[in-house]
Amino acid sequence: MKNKLFDCVKIDKDNKRKSLFVLLGLCVFLMALVFSVYYFFVSSKHVTTDNAYVGAEIAQVTSLVGGIVKAIHYKDTSVVNAGDVLVNIDDTDARLVLARAKADLSKAQADLDRTKLISDRRQALTKSGSVSAEEVSNAKNAFKAAQAVFDIAQVSLEQAQVDFDRTTVHSPIDGVIAKRQVQLGQRVQPGSALMSVVPMQNMHVNANFKEVQLRKVQAGQTAKLTADFYGSSVIFHGRVVGIAGGTGSAFAIIPAQNATGNWIKVVQRLPVRIELDPEELKLHPLQVGLSMQVDIDVSDYKK
Repeated sequence: MKNKLFDCVKIDKDNKRKSLFVLLGLCVFLMALVFSVYYFFVSSKHVTTDNAYVGAEIAQVTSLVGGIVKAIHYKDTSVVNAGDVLVNIDDTDARLVLARAKADLSKAQADLDRTKLISDRRQALTKSGSVSAEEVSNAKNAFKAAQAVFDIAQVSLEQAQVDFDRTTVHSPIDGVIAKRQVQLGQRVQPGSALMSVVPMQNMHVNANFKEVQLRKVQAGQTAKLTADFYGSSVIFHGRVVGIAGGTGSAFAIIPAQNATGNWIKVVQRLPVRIELDPEELKLHPLQVGLSMQVDIDVSDYKK
């Protein structure tokens, strides 16, 4: 009797174990099926990365003339429009040079008019024989020389006017002031960096994808992006405009020399540039360097 009872219990345990294995196999099969369906219909049509950062074509404001800075109208974080006056450089020297150039041009104009009048008179008297051919030739040469002096004076005046205008530094674009380096009373030289202007409504994202993710990425594909700054509730829409010509390590100051020493393969990343919608940037401004999450739709990939 005991043996029969033991055999029954053993059979029940075996049946239960088989049932659990069957259930486990069914769960694994269902998970594999769900994963396959998700990969085929969703995952294979998107590539994502969180190694992405906001960038912009920052305008560098530099001085084109030398002098003492006498006025600075904006500071870091100030919003400016294209054409706004940012910095005034002392224009005393430039104004004097401009006045001298105007006087030189007036003198050259007077000499040109005088030599032209003499040349015309000598030319008119050649038919009557009152003047010699040599006098006519000398008058023409004097007129040509006066014309050359006038042209030089005119160019000098234009250069003086340009240098005078450059003592007033304007903003080249709309944006926000950043990295202001110039200080009041500072003597600047031509080419000195004064400040930068960041175009807040013309941003892009540099998304660094692994090389194995880029097989189907092409220019023109759409992307959805979120910023850590705003959280997942704010979604930005963008468009792929291109893929960088090389990896970050290839353009490093000291590029890696994989042909020497011990070599370990490291998956490289390529920057993908994504333009953002200006209208969305107006509603939710971004700053250069902010972290982004990027999801590119590659479902329209064309071989």
